[in-house]
Amino acid sequence: MKKAKFAFIVFGVIVAAVSCKTSYDAILDSSDMDLKMRSGIDYYNRGKYRKAANIFESMILLSQGTVQEDSVQYYNAMSNYRSGDYYTAEANFEKFLEVFPRSRFSEESQFLRIKCLYEQTHRWELDQVPTHRAMGLIREFIYDNPQSQYIPICNAMLDEFQERLDRKSYEASKLYYDMEDFKAAQTAFKTALKENSDNRYREQMLYYTALSSFKYADNSIKERQKERFMTYIDDYYNFVGEYPSSPDRKLLDRYFARAQKYVGINVGLDSSQLAAVAELSNIEEKAATGVKGDRRSTKKAIKSAKKAVKDAERENAVAHRLESEKKIYDDQLNKKAKKAEEKAARREATRLYKEAKAKQKAAEKAAKKAMKEKK
Repeated sequence: MKKAKFAFIVFGVIVAAVSCKTSYDAILDSSDMDLKMRSGIDYYNRGKYRKAANIFESMILLSQGTVQEDSVQYYNAMSNYRSGDYYTAEANFEKFLEVFPRSRFSEESQFLRIKCLYEQTHRWELDQVPTHRAMGLIREFIYDNPQSQYIPICNAMLDEFQERLDRKSYEASKLYYDMEDFKAAQTAFKTALKENSDNRYREQMLYYTALSSFKYADNSIKERQKERFMTYIDDYYNFVGEYPSSPDRKLLDRYFARAQKYVGINVGLDSSQLAAVAELSNIEEKAATGVKGDRRSTKKAIKSAKKAVKDAERENAVAHRLESEKKIYDDQLNKKAKKAEEKAARREATRLYKEAKAKQKAAEKAAKKAMKEKK
């Protein structure tokens, strides 16, 4: 009895499920606009956005030319947006705005299209084409709807997008510096600042521009150093002029003192620059004293290193000669062994040939003898 009751309940659940599915499919297949509209909005209000989107999508052709056409396309886009299908929703909002630019849903659709694009943008490390596209639409929206309630959100999105672009520009230039390609880094930072002088990483970019200039000059051949240190001095003044209290200035002051000393200009220094000059002099004096004190040990170390190199070269030469002689000897042995093998093979072949010839003659003799006996 219990089994029968349980089976009946299961059957009822299955029938209910099938009937629900059949009801939804019937709505999709129906051509009754009112039924579809009521059902689509009902599914939408209950949070069943994918089902609502399917119903509204099935109404697009049926609703063309009717008073419900804009509502159908709007709710179709909204259903995709609510379900998280931002790519499809953005395409639907774009189509809606092309067909119904003056609809009562127009402002919200413009904003939600921007939101869809916002969800499709990437981190600063990745491709920023979607970011540029979204920024263009935001500026259009602000221009078209200056009093909109969505303006603060749009400004916040613009600020976030600009920060991404600024950081990408900064990091792309700094990559050359990290790779120690200082000339390319110098050019990249200056180009980036020329394209966007308001970059929020401007202080860091000017700092690394100056560092790149100094390191490029410091690593240059002697004939080009003076000219390139002059470039560093210009870049140094650009940084200090804008950020005189920067904590990064101390290192640049020290490099500035070295550059001034190299190019022969040492006038008009401020207190921090004079301190850097004094610090540099102390460092150089200590370095010179240390070098002088260690000169003998340095010469001795160089002499020992040269001797070790010569010994290693001599050992390598001997090893190479022995290896060559061994190779020649092995080749000779191989040749002799090969000749012996060939000679033995020829002897064996001759023996086999003679045996075969003798067998052939014996067979012919036996055959002749048998023919004679027959006759």
